[in-house]
Amino acid sequence: MTKTVLNKKESLTHPGIRRSLFPNVPPYIKFSNGVSKPLPRNIRKLLRWKDSRITPLIVRNLVKNTGFLIKDECLCWSGTWANQIKCVQYKTLHDHQKFNHFPGTFQIGRKDYLWRNIQAMKAKFGERKFDIMPTTYILPQDRKTLRNIWEKTKPEDQYWIIKPPAAYRGDGIKICHKYKQIPKNTPIIVQKYIQNPYLINGNKFDLRLYVLVTSVNPLRIYLCENGLARFASVKYSIDPKTLNDRFMHLTNYSVNKFNAKYVTNSDAQACVGHKWTLKTLWKFLEKEHGINVKKVRESLIDLVIKTMISVEDSLNKSVCTALRSRYNGYEMFGFDVLLDNNLKPWLLEVNVSPSLQSSSLLDKAVKEPLVYDTLNIVGFHIPASKRLSEEELALELGEVLNPVCFDNRIYTVMLTKQEKYKHLNFINKASRNEYLEKILNDLTPDDIRHLIVYEDELTQLGTYEKIFPTAETHKYLKYFEKNRYHNQLLDAWETKYYNCREKGIELLKNLCQQKIHLRVARKNENANLLAF
Repeated sequence: MTKTVLNKKESLTHPGIRRSLFPNVPPYIKFSNGVSKPLPRNIRKLLRWKDSRITPLIVRNLVKNTGFLIKDECLCWSGTWANQIKCVQYKTLHDHQKFNHFPGTFQIGRKDYLWRNIQAMKAKFGERKFDIMPTTYILPQDRKTLRNIWEKTKPEDQYWIIKPPAAYRGDGIKICHKYKQIPKNTPIIVQKYIQNPYLINGNKFDLRLYVLVTSVNPLRIYLCENGLARFASVKYSIDPKTLNDRFMHLTNYSVNKFNAKYVTNSDAQACVGHKWTLKTLWKFLEKEHGINVKKVRESLIDLVIKTMISVEDSLNKSVCTALRSRYNGYEMFGFDVLLDNNLKPWLLEVNVSPSLQSSSLLDKAVKEPLVYDTLNIVGFHIPASKRLSEEELALELGEVLNPVCFDNRIYTVMLTKQEKYKHLNFINKASRNEYLEKILNDLTPDDIRHLIVYEDELTQLGTYEKIFPTAETHKYLKYFEKNRYHNQLLDAWETKYYNCREKGIELLKNLCQQKIHLRVARKNENANLLAF
């Protein structure tokens, strides 16, 4: 895992804008989580945020403080935070519009699809390599298999959890230990119940991890250093008589808040009540239980990376089909993970739209920095104006700056014939050593574009840490369905510059000064979506 911090002096006059590290790359809007000097009026006129009924108050306040005008009905919007849409609707996005989802994320957000993807990885690479999710059966199609397994299982191990495949917040979940308790002719998943959860003060708990994916190809994953530990509000027991007690066996806040014994915790630093911050949990486990927290966190990172790789191929196909610009999409996932009494993490589910509602000061302490850093990492540009020139907008900001507005060339998915040839050449390399050195020789405009967006992301990590790619994550490349050129590119870049980033950045600056990154494929080159 790697966290990169670059102390870059901001040379722009206005605090609401931050420069790219690189010349001839437009600046980014700097989201404000407090009171700051407002952006000039002519800039604010260009910033439109499309509201949604599910837009969290934290997001709404942040974009409003930054200078966006929030509108319910708006065609010329730059950003939105909404529910997932159909793949065909992604094709209607303009190049300068940024949506908070990728197409095809049902592959990870639905429990049945998630299990099928992980099961496929188990079949290909072995049970031990992808033993990250409890054994699951999808009914009705797996009913016969489940019945056979049930009959071979000892009675004391016959504990299963029943879940609707697409529900959330604990809806429809129940524990059973008799086969007759499983509903018939109902689409459900039946999952092996983890009978030996790690307990704190006798209570079961799970972890909510926040994971940001800014690109599918190349795969770029960031894990928030903070999150939530959510406790069941009744002390744990595996006695069959307790299986109907949802306050004992489920850790969802949306379930436990209705228990009269539920204790609210408003202090982000306190180990009290039934919800803690992840940072507080780590300190508690290290100090009070003598746990090697670093090792636990490494196992969580491994789980997150393997989960994303298990759905990478299907996600990539959806992105290639639906998105016409690399600027359009990003995704923040909520991973729910349970630790057993051996501190092995088990993936319970992945939320495509994790709740950002803040019912307490503790929630705000976690979620406000989370949203602030998320929007700054993904990077929003000022949209172009039909009324004012770039020079006029630059003067509005207090200095002559060029460029000022979004440039779709930086996020194009089109490749020149030469770039396609280079991609195919390195994709067909049999070993890592064959591309590690040579792929960085003679960087193409497409190479440079990917690397400058990547390096600009790394200046805004805040509460996030980069977990993929790093100089160590090349060990995961063997699990990808296909060799991806851009994964190879970033692997080679990390290997060469992970401990001397300034040297790599200086190389890119020189290339951007020559505007090589702005050389894009011509239409008559028959460019296609191979860049994805």
